[in-house]
Amino acid sequence: MSPPSFPKKGTSQLSPRLFWFLRLVLGLFMGAVLLTVQFTRDWETGWVQANTSYKSFSHVQVNADIGLHIGLAGVNVTLRGNPVHQINETINYNEHFPWNFGADYDRSYSEGLEKGLPSPILYVAEKLSRQSPCAVHRQYRIAGHYASLALWLAFCTWLISILLFSMSILLYGGHMLLLTAALILFSLLLFFTARNTPKCPIQFGPASLRTDYGESFWLTLATGLLCLLLGLAIIILNSVQPEKLKLIFSLEKSSKEEVWDKSCLPAEPSCSAQDVLMVPLGELCQVTATQL
Repeated sequence: MSPPSFPKKGTSQLSPRLFWFLRLVLGLFMGAVLLTVQFTRDWETGWVQANTSYKSFSHVQVNADIGLHIGLAGVNVTLRGNPVHQINETINYNEHFPWNFGADYDRSYSEGLEKGLPSPILYVAEKLSRQSPCAVHRQYRIAGHYASLALWLAFCTWLISILLFSMSILLYGGHMLLLTAALILFSLLLFFTARNTPKCPIQFGPASLRTDYGESFWLTLATGLLCLLLGLAIIILNSVQPEKLKLIFSLEKSSKEEVWDKSCLPAEPSCSAQDVLMVPLGELCQVTATQL
């Protein structure tokens, strides 16, 4: 009987380690994105450089970059001077105006008026207020709220998929990835509908502040498509080539080791041998004396 062959370390273990590393990186990437984009403020961004009045009821002009950054929970308006130090002041502002449920956008705007914020910031914030004739506040507020809710649900389904993969339930893990992708794409659709509502122009003299999709939007879209492709790949491989899917999740190796462990165990005694061993000692002596 030939001795059992042990697996050689080297190239045979490279693929399982590589697949494990890829699964770890992709899983952490998707979870980190789903958490981070909830709090970022660059779903929609725009910049304009203009000469504008610095304070209300003042004719002093400054040259500055004015930025608008829209997130799910509110809007940030930035004002940065070119150069930063002008008219004996440091012009570098970044003000946040929340519009998530439970926050009061108009109160934040009133507090900005009381603090005496520069007029470009108040002008942009007023365009997005509830009393503005632009009427975009309600659309952004509702879309941001439900998009955030969809992303939290997507984070939960992502956690469930990780749990299913760790329990080697690959098919249902793929289904949960598809559900995660659907929730992510649904949140993007909600934000898309809010952004495509008619907007009032934000003018600073001849210059106009225009916005476009920001980094968080595109990062969320890439994550949703990644979840969709991975979920479809897992489901297709499970039905077409399940052995290759087990290799990717390092299940083939563990099953082979389990079979090898069972083959190395000593053989179980036969039923007749067990019966002899279970005979009481007194009866065995009595049988021996009778035979003698």
